[in-house]
This record gives sequence, C-alpha cells and structure tokens, in this order.
Amino acid sequence: MKKRIAIFASGSGSNAQKIMEHFKKSTEAEVALVLTNNPDAFVLQRADNFEIPSHIFDRHEFYHTENIIDLLKNLEIDLIVLAGFLWLIPKKLIAEYPGRIINIHPAILPKFGGKGMYGDYVHHAVMAAGEPEGGITIHYVNENYDEGEYIYQAKYRIEKDDNLEMVKFKGQQLEHLHYPRIVESVIKKIKK
Repeated sequence: MKKRIAIFASGSGSNAQKIMEHFKKSTEAEVALVLTNNPDAFVLQRADNFEIPSHIFDRHEFYHTENIIDLLKNLEIDLIVLAGFLWLIPKKLIAEYPGRIINIHPAILPKFGGKGMYGDYVHHAVMAAGEPEGGITIHYVNENYDEGEYIYQAKYRIEKDDNLEMVKFKGQQLEHLHYPRIVESVIKKIKK
C-alpha cells in the first residue's frame, strides 16, 4: 500500500509540481491531495494536470473546525508537505501529525525566518544584509514559524552583481533539486 502525501500551498506551486512529478511513478508513495487557502492559486491547475484532488479552505475552516483534520484522516494521509504555504499550522493539526509535517524555507535558518519572512521578503533581507550565501532549509513544522528541527540545508553563492531574480533563481534550483528527494527520505521512515 502506497504512503500518501498531502501538499499545502498558497501560490504558484512550483515545488508542489516537482514533488508531484517525483512521485508520479513511485511504487512507495503518492501525492493524494493538494490543499490551498487561495482559490486563485496556480497550484490548483498543477494538481488538476496530475489528476490529484484539491481542496480550498478559508481561515475559519482551517483554524476553527476539524474539517481539514477529518479530510486528511479520511484520505489516510501519512505526511503533510508545506510548499509555499503561508499560514501558521494550528496546534491541533500538529498534534494529529507529530513529526509528519515538513516545510521548505528559502534561507539558511535560523537567519531570515519567522512571521512575514517568505518569498521575496526573505531574498530582499538576505541581499540587504550583504550575505555571501543564500540557501534553503527543509525542516519539521512545530507551532512557531520556521523553528522546527532541521532536516536538510543547502547553500548557494551570492555574487556581487546578482539581482533579486538571480538570487531567487538560485534558491529555486536548490528547492526543486532537493525537496522531492528529502520528502521521499522522510516518508520512507514513516510506519504505515
């Protein structure tokens, strides 16, 4: 029986797509559901392209009902993967999936993490600080933004003449290369 992954995303979903591609032919695991808090998120189209069901929810449903937990349980989800999901995960969901929710952050944590630090905000902060390197952190999710135990980190050089687009591109290359592989290594450790 394949292990089942749910991906939460708020936007374009390029990491979600790389994960869907990675597991498309896998005999061990599959992406079984894509969830978003944004009805206009392009990740919905990506899920549709892979014929993966999706669910759109609002703040009330996410924080004040059991609907999302019930949905995940009904679909026998083994691992939750955050791929550009911007809301804080509720304590109830963390308690239901201890050590089975992971996230990717576009910087080397603990620097440049926390509330409001996502996407271009992170890259601007890294560049403004004059950092010689950028990077990614894949980590377990706890009740605080970007504070869960690290699983994997990778770095890239920031050259003096790199602009925002170059820094973003270098970071995304690392994300797309490593996130699907790390998701696979994490899910292999989960007992079905």
